[in-house]
Amino acid sequence: MYNDIQTIPFEGPKSKNPYSFRYYDRNRVIGGKTMAEHLRFALSWWHTCCAAGTDMFGGETMDKTFGCDGIERAKAKVDFAFDLMQKLGIDYYCFHDVDVAPEGETLEESIKNLEIVTDYLLEKQNQTGIKPLWVTANMFGNKMFMAGAATSPSADVYAIAAGKVKAGIDAAIKLGAPGYVFWGGREGYDTLINTDVALELDNLGKFLTLARDYGRANGFTGDFYIEPKPKEPTKHQYDFDVATCANFLRTYGLMDDFKMNIEANHATLAGHTFQHELRMATVNGIFGSIDANQGDMLLGWDTDQFPTNIYDTTLCMYEVIKAGGFVNGGLNFDAKARRQSNTFEDVLLSYIAGMDAFALGLIKAYEIIEDGRIDEFVAKRYASYNEGIGKDIREGKVTLESLAAYGASLKDVMPMSGRQEYLESVLNDILFSGV
Repeated sequence: MYNDIQTIPFEGPKSKNPYSFRYYDRNRVIGGKTMAEHLRFALSWWHTCCAAGTDMFGGETMDKTFGCDGIERAKAKVDFAFDLMQKLGIDYYCFHDVDVAPEGETLEESIKNLEIVTDYLLEKQNQTGIKPLWVTANMFGNKMFMAGAATSPSADVYAIAAGKVKAGIDAAIKLGAPGYVFWGGREGYDTLINTDVALELDNLGKFLTLARDYGRANGFTGDFYIEPKPKEPTKHQYDFDVATCANFLRTYGLMDDFKMNIEANHATLAGHTFQHELRMATVNGIFGSIDANQGDMLLGWDTDQFPTNIYDTTLCMYEVIKAGGFVNGGLNFDAKARRQSNTFEDVLLSYIAGMDAFALGLIKAYEIIEDGRIDEFVAKRYASYNEGIGKDIREGKVTLESLAAYGASLKDVMPMSGRQEYLESVLNDILFSGV
């Protein structure tokens, strides 16, 4: 069945064909751009080509060996990934170094393997026009990274991590990737009684600075990203959420080169909403890219499910539009089919579901903006800062003394109602109009 499908067509909302898009019409123009330009979908190599259904209680439920091993298996995964992306009309992909190339016994061997496979990737890119959205290095899987990479207490581990990042940046330049991500790892600590936090943070700051300098000196003009991630797997992650990362970047003078790659499931694990993290990135000027997935609110770990919640995709795209849209980033499906969804058809159906969910979210986000009621209410709620004392506050024309004098004789002061329930009903009205 999977091999018989050539491309996934757009058939519209009334289609009952499971192998069709109901909402994602890549050439449909909304807000001056096509859906494909707005959404910039990307395939995640690790989940799509490597993950085979394992969990902490059981082994693989799906065979992704492709009947071979070593470099040949790596090339077979390239063939599969590009075939899948062409079926779906996906223009980008993302990978860790060890996702695409076998890990050798030494750093030197691993880099040679990566060079061989990236040569093959480049051939496929030239044939199809598909290219990476971003590249990263896996510095959490190998046992040497049990205590972190750039925050490791071992200087030898630090040096190997640097070598992996150098090779990753080289691969990004070679393949034309507009992004490089740090890094999905174990940068943090489990207990303070064995940790020098100040040294670890300084080492991390130095590491990112060295990587930035190397990339810029060798022709990498894209964005460097940090991916905020709490409790995964270290108890106290240094990159806990967007606000924590922004503070770190300011401390080490890296705000001009680094942005956020925000994952929905990581936001919820940090005790935030997805849209909260997006808004915090925007107001700090570091919004970059998105790992599109969702978690299970009844489970306390990163389940990496394909996104199907239309509230989340709508509010996400509302934030993306308000931020001015993607520049170098996009929507990478850092998601995997469930353990019981164990066929290649399920992989295809999962991507269709996620792409349709974000396409519908994009449509509805523009409807929220065009409707205007929510934006109008927010503007009205803060209208006191457009004149009088509020305007003076915004323009920096006040002192603490002048504010105290102004407020001394005020009576019965009360901000206007927040009308949360009304605004939630407006959102429902827009989402389900026509039902």
